[in-house]
Amino acid sequence: MSKEGGPIRLLIVDDHPVVRDGLAAMITKQADLELMGEAATGQEAIDLYRKHRPDVTLMDLRLPDMSGIDAIATIRSQFPSARVIVLTTYRGDVQALRALKAGAAGYLLKSSPRAELMKAIRIVDRGQKVVPPEVAADLSEYVADDLLSAREVQVLQDVAGGNANKMIADHLSISEDTVKAHMRSILSKLGANDRTHAVSIAMRRGFLDS
Repeated sequence: MSKEGGPIRLLIVDDHPVVRDGLAAMITKQADLELMGEAATGQEAIDLYRKHRPDVTLMDLRLPDMSGIDAIATIRSQFPSARVIVLTTYRGDVQALRALKAGAAGYLLKSSPRAELMKAIRIVDRGQKVVPPEVAADLSEYVADDLLSAREVQVLQDVAGGNANKMIADHLSISEDTVKAHMRSILSKLGANDRTHAVSIAMRRGFLDS
């Protein structure tokens, strides 16, 4: 949390220079905000967090060396009081749930209005959480037991790559019957009609990268 009377110190983490420049420009126009540093990778984010101990970190989910979720988990494991807002293009409930479980205090879409982001930074700095209504609605629509297992995600990734059951079985060193069993479970959990429909739903919800 920012020191009494002092500006809220921020760290930006995004691998796109244009995004970082845009956020930096917004922050420097706010009298109560101060930019401490910018990182383009997860490791840079961890290193800069250790160095500057910012009050609030703005974190993208897709980074070149690790996921933003892994970066959040690493930072929070070393600094439990770290306050991180995920700023992403991905609305899927799975990504949001994982980010919040990793310790994110906020989850905003990059399409959010500037005023909403500035407000979120100040709210999170006070120790509160921020999840916009549209993301909260996505989260509440699904129950925890419909989450795919790690193996089911692997199977679905191979399906998305156009692989038949035999190729998937060979790739994952399991039997075709096991692949079929995983597919039945996947279709049931996602409420999908077929393999193609399952891949489409999984991409929308954030199980798979689109």
